[in-house]
Amino acid sequence: MGLIDSQSVRTADTVPASTRGFDAGKKVKGRKRFIVTDTLGLLLAVHVVPANIQDRNGGRRPLLWTRLNHPGVRKIWADQGFAGRLVDWTASILGRELDIIRKDPGQRGFQVQPKRRSIERTFSWLTAHRRLTRDYETSPAHAETMIRWAMIGVMVRRLSRGRAAVRSGPRLLAQSGSGVVAAVPGSLEA
Repeated sequence: MGLIDSQSVRTADTVPASTRGFDAGKKVKGRKRFIVTDTLGLLLAVHVVPANIQDRNGGRRPLLWTRLNHPGVRKIWADQGFAGRLVDWTASILGRELDIIRKDPGQRGFQVQPKRRSIERTFSWLTAHRRLTRDYETSPAHAETMIRWAMIGVMVRRLSRGRAAVRSGPRLLAQSGSGVVAAVPGSLEA
């Protein structure tokens, strides 16, 4: 299983006008980040385009990369912006199922659907990095690299979480009056 979504972010003034656009739905002038994650929220593919690209058009490349790099992902959940021709394209060309998660009929405003919670959390992890709150990179390829770099940091923290730090070797604690140094086994020497 995988999830796909997009996020529109503002760009700095130094970003070339040819690589940014205007997302009329969110009123953002900048770039749009498309990411595909697994159900844990870990990054599988990323693609950065001008913000005026529609979800159903910009989602093709990250879906293709997911198909090539992660052949075990057979079903991908998406929101309503990816509905239409992209569903047929994914089934016929990629041989994968793109399942559209629709909002409840009476829903007002933003609510996270239970199946899509992990990708929204991934966007939250990414925007926690100061460099990714706004797109400062001159090329979309550099922006993609910064997203991958931030996710590497997230994954390393998740891998190392829950384990106590272990030091190897004896560590010198104190010097007694006779000049003898006491050492604690299993600790690092100073």
